[in-house]
This record gives sequence, structure tokens and C-alpha cells, in this order.
Amino acid sequence: MEIRRAVPEDAEAIRAIYNNEVTNSLVTLDLIPRSQAEQRHWIAEHSGVYPAIVAVINDNVCGFASLSPYRARPGYSTTVEDSIYVDSAYRKMGVGTTLLNGILDLANQHGFHACMARVMADHQASLTLHESCGFVLVGIEREVGRKFGKWLDVALLQKLL
Repeated sequence: MEIRRAVPEDAEAIRAIYNNEVTNSLVTLDLIPRSQAEQRHWIAEHSGVYPAIVAVINDNVCGFASLSPYRARPGYSTTVEDSIYVDSAYRKMGVGTTLLNGILDLANQHGFHACMARVMADHQASLTLHESCGFVLVGIEREVGRKFGKWLDVALLQKLL
């Protein structure tokens, strides 16, 4: 497995992984699939201090992770939020752990102090992944999301870097 920075040529593979979750799961609260142009813009936004990385197996992008600003106000500038998505064909193969550790290494290199994760409160695989990488649960946001006619609780996890 190779871990590297996402590049524009990864846009379609990332978009396919992400849009599958948008249309078929509750792991993201996005409701509208990304267009090709939106995905290319996303990659451009994640090419600097808030990077995106991909996991590649046999020349196939099988997952991606990214960092985003936690909040817009300047006092939050040393805190980031992670996102991780793994293609369903590559789950339970260590891709998520490798991606999370990789994006946390970049957060450290970029001088961030804390990383937050928002995870659907009943998404045990993602909760377990984050906890295995040193995140701790700091709270549950009750019924803050709505998708497919369901109210959704979101777990907030944190790791000090």
C-alpha cells in the first residue's frame, strides 16, 4: 500500500468513493453527490496546510483522508478536523488505520495541536478506528443531523498531537 498526497488525477477515484457514501450511507451528512468540478476544487483546497492523502493498492485509489479547519475563528487555528473514507472493497485491510496515521503525521508536521473527528455515533468501525489511533470521545451531539428521514447523533472525538 502506498500513501501519498492527493493530486488532480485522483479526483475521479476520490469522487467515486465519496459519492457512494453520500448516496448509500449515513457516514456523511452530505446529501448531494459531488460533481467532477467540485471534486477538483476540493483537491486544490487540500493541497496546502490542510492536505488530502490517498491510499493506493495495485494502482487503485482505495481510500483517502483529509484535514480541514475545525472552526473559522482565529483562536481555533491550531485545531483541525479529519475525514477518512475507504472504498468498500478495501475495508478491514488496514487502509483506514494507515490513512489516519498518515494524516495525523501531516497534522503534526504542520504544527497543529489537536485533531477532532466527527463520527456518526453508531458507526462502530470509525469509532474503533479513531480510538485505536489515540482519539478519545469528548461528547455526543444529539440529533444534529438528518438524512434518509432519520435523526442522527454525532460523536465528537479528539486527539492532542
